Amino acid sequence: MNAPRTLDQTILREYDIRGIVGDTLNRDDAIAIGRAFGTMLIEKGGKSAAVGYDGRLSSPELEVALIEGLTSVGVDVARVGLGPSPMLYYATHVLEQDAGLMITGSHNPPDYNGIKMTTFGHSFFADDIQKLGVRASKGDFLEGHGNVESHDLQSSYVERLLSDYRGTKDLRIAWDPANGAAGDVLVQLIKTLPGTHFVINEKIDGTFPAHHPDPTVESNLYQLKALVVKNSCDLGIGFDGDGDRIGIVDQHGRVLWGDQQLVVLAKEILEEQPGASIVTDVKASQMFFDEITRMGGKPVLWKAGHSHIKTKMHQLGSPLAGEMSAHIFFQHRYYGYDDALYAAIRMLSILASGEQSLADILDALPKFENTPELRFDCSEERKFKVIDEVRARLSKMDDIDVNAIDGVRVSTDDGWWLLRASNTQAVLAARCESSTQAGLLRLKKALMEQLNLSGITPPSF
Repeated sequence: MNAPRTLDQTILREYDIRGIVGDTLNRDDAIAIGRAFGTMLIEKGGKSAAVGYDGRLSSPELEVALIEGLTSVGVDVARVGLGPSPMLYYATHVLEQDAGLMITGSHNPPDYNGIKMTTFGHSFFADDIQKLGVRASKGDFLEGHGNVESHDLQSSYVERLLSDYRGTKDLRIAWDPANGAAGDVLVQLIKTLPGTHFVINEKIDGTFPAHHPDPTVESNLYQLKALVVKNSCDLGIGFDGDGDRIGIVDQHGRVLWGDQQLVVLAKEILEEQPGASIVTDVKASQMFFDEITRMGGKPVLWKAGHSHIKTKMHQLGSPLAGEMSAHIFFQHRYYGYDDALYAAIRMLSILASGEQSLADILDALPKFENTPELRFDCSEERKFKVIDEVRARLSKMDDIDVNAIDGVRVSTDDGWWLLRASNTQAVLAARCESSTQAGLLRLKKALMEQLNLSGITPPSF
């Protein structure tokens, strides 16, 4: 019976559904989500959906429940099994599915899980997710009987990744998929990929025994850095829990952050498509804007969040987009979704066909003094109000430029500072960047003043 079910409001995030298994998210929730999503899909003219899942211990049960919900309203399901999120997105294209649903907790701790969703090649997020929650609470579902077919796409996906590899030099490459869902695909990929490969943590294990599966936190890259040094590798590459975000270190163990990755990847694209727009988020360095402009491209600043970036990229027809969180999207020779394995292939192609090492490229990029992303607690009820208060005060100030597309990014003669409310957590996030240490101190002071005026006492930085 298609009974109503009220979902815990905290799992209905901006970009996906995500909660703590057994607490805010369980099997019955997954069934209701399948029913609500399937009903909305059919009402929009869709009929089919691909479903995949990551390596978390709770994922198989949630996958079965989600499929039960989808088929109960008449959606036909293509079941693609265990693998990274980008393999699920790949399935929606090659199997010509109207929608895609991935059971994954991404880079969250082991007790989390969730669902990433797409419809008709676009992200299903923000208002769509809130409407799904309302639909579930009302029990306003269709009734039907969908069919289920299983597909093994791993070999096909690996072949597609390899098809865009270019290069004549054999590189020495260290890999760390962090016991995440990309492990099996990576093992198959490197059997054919040129070069000498060193792999750790390739076994898929939802407890993540080696380290937290988030390669954008530098402390999680310590094993990868050690592997690079031990084996005199040209670079090291790591993935997050579901394989849609990438971490890269050079031969010295230095991290190549998301905006730096975009600059390296954009060079060959802009040589082929001069004047093309390259999209990034509000946390990106001035280096990105300077370098993309220097190479003849058009840098575009947009809201943080992979769904926002992907949507903007499609709107502009951009060949490349990405975030500081290292979701990298290629429309150039690819499908336009975030795929860390594919980004790795493109990065390796550049290094294996060029004269410069990754370390050489990193050394040549402009240097700025900046803070890491600073995150501090602020209640859900308060966080967006703080941004409104700061924005109102800034509107009365001279000699600054304020970009308000996502929080406030304030540019001054010293550089810029950013304050935004997280869409996924009860926190405010900030960052400052200047060409000098003195300028950075002044930017920090300006940021602190605004926070204090709104009654927020951030940790020292």
